[in-house]
Amino acid sequence: MLRLRKKRDVPGLDTTSTSDISFMLLIFFLVTTSMDSEKGLGRQLPPVDPEELQEMVDVDRSKVMTMHLMQGGRLTIDDKETKIDDAMRKAVRHFIVEKGSRHIIELQVDRNADYDSYFRLQNQIVLAYRELRNAAALKKYKHTFQELTEEQRDEINSQFPQRIQETVEAAI
Repeated sequence: MLRLRKKRDVPGLDTTSTSDISFMLLIFFLVTTSMDSEKGLGRQLPPVDPEELQEMVDVDRSKVMTMHLMQGGRLTIDDKETKIDDAMRKAVRHFIVEKGSRHIIELQVDRNADYDSYFRLQNQIVLAYRELRNAAALKKYKHTFQELTEEQRDEINSQFPQRIQETVEAAI
C-alpha cells in the first residue's frame, strides 16, 4: 500500500495592517522628535546693488586685528601663526577689551580653506563676544546677558559691538 502524503499548508501571516502601523509609528516619531533650527551667524552682508554708494571710512590700523585663515586650517593673527582654540579666543577677548567699541576684527579667508576650520573660528569669535557681554552683564546688573531686558542688552551690546569684516581671497 502506497500512502500519499497530504501536503501541509503553511499558515500565512496576515500583513494587511502592517502598513497602517508603520505609518502611525512614522507620524508618532515625527511629532515627538524635536527639530533644532540653527539660528545661523549674524553678519552684515554687502549690499545687493553693487552701484549703491558705500561710505569710505578711515580706520586706525592699531584698532584692527587681522586674522587670516588659510588652506589646511592654518590661522595667523596679525601675521603670527596660532591655532583655533581657547588661547585664540582669549586673545580676541583681550583685544576687544583693550581697543574698546571702535575695534575691528578683519577676517581674511582663503577660498581653499575648509568649512570646518571656518566655522570653528567663527564659533570662537562669537564665544569671545558672548563671554565679554555676559561678564559685563553680571558685573553691572547681577544677571546673565540672556536674563537682561532689551534695553539692558542694547547697552551691553553698545559696549561690546560685534565688528567683523570678512573678505574671501581668490585661489591662486
